[in-house]
Amino acid sequence: MKLARVVGTVVATQKFPKYEGLKFLQVQPLDLEKQPRGLPFTAIDMVDAGEGDDVLVCLEGQSAVDAVGLGENPVDAVIMGVVDAIQFVPPRRDNPWTRG
Repeated sequence: MKLARVVGTVVATQKFPKYEGLKFLQVQPLDLEKQPRGLPFTAIDMVDAGEGDDVLVCLEGQSAVDAVGLGENPVDAVIMGVVDAIQFVPPRRDNPWTRG
């Protein structure tokens, strides 16, 4: 999952029939301080997000396909949730699961 902000709507007047009725949004990846990180990309919206919303985006191939329910049809990114708040607790140095 990636944190991103919805920055626009994608309008496609013609689509492959399996994608009819799906809403496409342009999202900007964010870091944990909600600063832009990387290039914007297009994602299928499954949660009725809107411009300016911070969202969670699934970028995992089969997980994204399964979330949309398109079977064998390709899907790269799916908006899976709208973020209300982020609470980040840095890992402890004595935690054996952290590096460094």
